[in-house]
Amino acid sequence: MFTGIITDIGAVRAITRAGDMRVRIATGYDTGSIEIGASVASDGVCLTVVALGPDWYEVQVSAETVDKTNLGDWVEGRRVNLERALKVGDELGGHIVSGHVDGVAEVVSAIPEGDSLRLRLRAPEALAGFIAPKGSVALNGTSLTVNEVEGAEFGINLIPHTREVTNWGDVAVGDRINLEIDTLARYVARLREWERHPEPR
Repeated sequence: MFTGIITDIGAVRAITRAGDMRVRIATGYDTGSIEIGASVASDGVCLTVVALGPDWYEVQVSAETVDKTNLGDWVEGRRVNLERALKVGDELGGHIVSGHVDGVAEVVSAIPEGDSLRLRLRAPEALAGFIAPKGSVALNGTSLTVNEVEGAEFGINLIPHTREVTNWGDVAVGDRINLEIDTLARYVARLREWERHPEPR
């Protein structure tokens, strides 16, 4: 589990495609404190560490993950939002994030508003109903508050601090963004569906 509070900006150092995709990510984390098999959210995708170096770790990305996320767009040099798994006793500053990306949203506009940047994104139709004004979403692993929702499009506001400590400073119209809907919204929708169509007992 994660919180959507980014604690490092990594960089893609190398990509190998042979069946699955293997990625080496440079990091400022103390890799001596990371174990093989640990989970690191990388642009919001929970990935398992399979190799370690003094300032990098490697992950293996399945074809399914490439298909459901923006990881297929990654190139060498790309900056990546990183968050290590939540530990008992850690401050929960964002919201509960699983690292299981639900789909990919597209940035349709980016408009400066004072010192902030107002983004409008288009979610996949199947996920639009899970996004609510003033609710939470995880976008490229970052816990953000939804400003408004119009159909499948929704808006967020990026303050300068967020753009400085994440890779949101690189955002551009047309970017594909990993989207994880709020866990609470997912279970509320499932409960409502069950109430309408109870499963046979």
